[in-house]
Amino acid sequence: MNEKKKHRVLYQADYMITPDRTIEHAAVLVQDETILAVGGLSGFAMDDTFEIHCFKDAYITPGFIDTHIHGAGGCDCSTIADSPSTLQEMSRVLGGCGVTGFFPSVVADEPEKMLKNLARLADEMKKPMPGAEPLAIHLEGPFLNPLRRGSQPESAISPIDLYLAKELISAGGGLVKMMTFAPELENATRLIEYLRSVDVKPSMGHSLADGEKTLRAIDAGANYCTHLFNGMLPLHQREITLAGIVLTDPRVTAEMIIDGRHVHPRMVDLACRCKRANRIIGISDGTMAYNMPDGNYRIGPTPIKVVNGFSQTEDGIFAGTTTMLDTGWHSLMSSGHLAETRAAQAVTANPASNFGFLDRGVLLPGRLADLAIFEKGTNRLLMTVRRGEVIYQNE
Repeated sequence: MNEKKKHRVLYQADYMITPDRTIEHAAVLVQDETILAVGGLSGFAMDDTFEIHCFKDAYITPGFIDTHIHGAGGCDCSTIADSPSTLQEMSRVLGGCGVTGFFPSVVADEPEKMLKNLARLADEMKKPMPGAEPLAIHLEGPFLNPLRRGSQPESAISPIDLYLAKELISAGGGLVKMMTFAPELENATRLIEYLRSVDVKPSMGHSLADGEKTLRAIDAGANYCTHLFNGMLPLHQREITLAGIVLTDPRVTAEMIIDGRHVHPRMVDLACRCKRANRIIGISDGTMAYNMPDGNYRIGPTPIKVVNGFSQTEDGIFAGTTTMLDTGWHSLMSSGHLAETRAAQAVTANPASNFGFLDRGVLLPGRLADLAIFEKGTNRLLMTVRRGEVIYQNE
């Protein structure tokens, strides 16, 4: 019997960000779902069986991984059962942003509704996707400080309840991998211990925690922070709080919303100066309104209004974004003054390694063939490849 012929694809561009280093005159050789080789084009022996994609004035990065996104393309992850659009449509839209993996993020709601939605979301995530791959679920609540709840309704915020936490994790069918909580709440240490025991990352956020309570949570195993600077007390010269501890404690990885609105450019710069290269993760915090016209939308139970691409509640509170990682990551260079490799790392290798997805996030032999190709100068997305399959191509 003849062995099935292997399908090999060679992607060429002016340069490649692996993201550990930049390779000029770069090429990536892919076989089926996997990267076979990366390097300078001159090092490849051409084979007339290769399918070749040659991009001029372009560069290649690993596919982006968005670990905090509430929706896109009309899909709201927090109300998936009643959403006007599907997770498949969200997947397709994100593929058109260079995203190859994402964490559907769910906000607080009545417990019965959260449980129902999580079960439905978990089922939807197991279906074939046309674009980006849903990798895990992020629970942003309900154990938050009501005074720093952001756009989430106060009626949905709850004291820490370990029984409810277990129900929520169980409803997610093993896909919940992060929960945002306020570390100053009673029983925070017990929650951290439980989350770690079931391989869910405890993430500090939506909080009024002082330095003592923050350090107690970190010592217990909470080494992650949800959208640094947002949903917490600001920096103060005589008082240390969650934001100050996150900036200065090398154990903690910090998410940042990189839409250019939620965090002042100088604060982006400050965070990038303080945190080590592997401890910054760029997120979109995107909503269902991305790729949709201005109008009325929601995040979970909260109505939001989008005007000129800017989303907020009826009370004027910031409510997610309509900016995706394909444009947002450049703010880490322009505002944070990061090198291109380190900025790319914040939206590729860092989210992958922090959550144990070690098969992706970098362009190396043996890893999944997840990559994005951009035009130089304009940074316009030309192609997205997920598991060796082209999921987006600019016409």
